[in-house]
Amino acid sequence: MRGNGGGNGRMGERVDEQVGEQQWGTVRRLADWLAEGSTQPPEMQRVLQCLKLSEEAGEVAEAVIGALGQNPRKGFSHTWDDVADELCDVVITAMVALVRVHPDPAAAFDAHLAKVAARVLPPLDGTAGDRDGRPA
Repeated sequence: MRGNGGGNGRMGERVDEQVGEQQWGTVRRLADWLAEGSTQPPEMQRVLQCLKLSEEAGEVAEAVIGALGQNPRKGFSHTWDDVADELCDVVITAMVALVRVHPDPAAAFDAHLAKVAARVLPPLDGTAGDRDGRPA
């Protein structure tokens, strides 16, 4: 569980970093477990893991349709908690895929997130910038 650890924010950053390391460690263990149980060569395991994302995304769609009661045969077959669980499966599947395709998945994710944030979010320091995060 994440917490802010008090008033200065530094403790919160340390807790977030530890949680991130623990999560990536768990994801690596999952990737190793999947690799050990596979009969496919590593290259095909990477391909199949990426394709698995589509399957998981389909399960999100099914859960959303069920949460909205939009399948006349099934009615309200899912809850928004079910949707959240399926979204978590997508995230986990993507993280395992990232472990399989990049030597430093945490750094790749952090760098990409920073690029996206810089492109679309205003700077945290309150200075003026354009939508791409560049100074005005």
